Amino acid sequence: MSISNQRLGVSRPQVQAFFDEQTNTFSYVVSDAVKLQCAIIDSVLNYDAAAVRTSTTLADQIIDYIKLKHLQVEWILETHVHADHLSAAQYLKSKLGGKVAIGHQIETVQQVFATIYDMDVNALIQQQPFDYLFKADEVFQIGQLQAQVIATPGHTPACVSYVIGDAVFVGDTLFMPDYGTARCDFPQGDAAQLYDSVQHLYRLPDEYRVFLCHDYLPGHRSEYQCETSMGVQKTKNIHIQYDSDKQSFIEMRNQRDAKLSLPKIMLAAIQIKVVSKYDVLTTYLSCLDCILIKTYARQLHDFLSSSKSLKFSV
Repeated sequence: MSISNQRLGVSRPQVQAFFDEQTNTFSYVVSDAVKLQCAIIDSVLNYDAAAVRTSTTLADQIIDYIKLKHLQVEWILETHVHADHLSAAQYLKSKLGGKVAIGHQIETVQQVFATIYDMDVNALIQQQPFDYLFKADEVFQIGQLQAQVIATPGHTPACVSYVIGDAVFVGDTLFMPDYGTARCDFPQGDAAQLYDSVQHLYRLPDEYRVFLCHDYLPGHRSEYQCETSMGVQKTKNIHIQYDSDKQSFIEMRNQRDAKLSLPKIMLAAIQIKVVSKYDVLTTYLSCLDCILIKTYARQLHDFLSSSKSLKFSV
């Protein structure tokens, strides 16, 4: 299905943002005001790395909001596997119901990290912790709202964006126009793919609202922001505009990525997104000490550094 010649209706869903300043992450509740159905996008499970403990502070704020508005959760959506925060998807499902979903290319990511954690990848995929895997361009409903899944690989191979009415949830594909784009040096990330994904999104109408997963507050701004428009992104994004040269973007992105360090809580974040359901991982993290984390971190570093098939900068 082309997004260049088909608008997904003129509906304007209600969008409520929730911000976790520790990880610079925005989560969203997107709702149909008529049917009172909703989706939760990119939830955060709070994590104290020093104590190796999780908490549900932000997730409980989402629960309180949903109950206050008398909403029914249909979907708990992930735009991709985040390396910088833990997901509260399974916790939210246990409290509110709904189906946990992500793009089908998650299986590619699971294959990579199953090797790192010495897991049976076939068993992992057969016992998929996600309730539903979206295909590219798949259309689904949130109450009366029509939504479409757009494959936007580049940051990771499993990245998707969700177009819900006039709202587009882009994950880490784009940041605010004054901050640019996300890194592409994670396993099987690719700057050329990211360029193509962004240009694909730029075919959407200028007036569509764009909601971001992160904001890192550049020095000239004093307030965090989570929303812009597709038209502003097309003409003002400091990394990639509608007429940007592809090769120049690839060179810029690769040069920047070469200077970036490993996300601080990547090991825990990857496990909770790729491998474990909430109850299993909470027990695991509660018992895990810092020595074991450092051991896994060294294994990850050695694996990615020695692999010829993966691109990664640490």
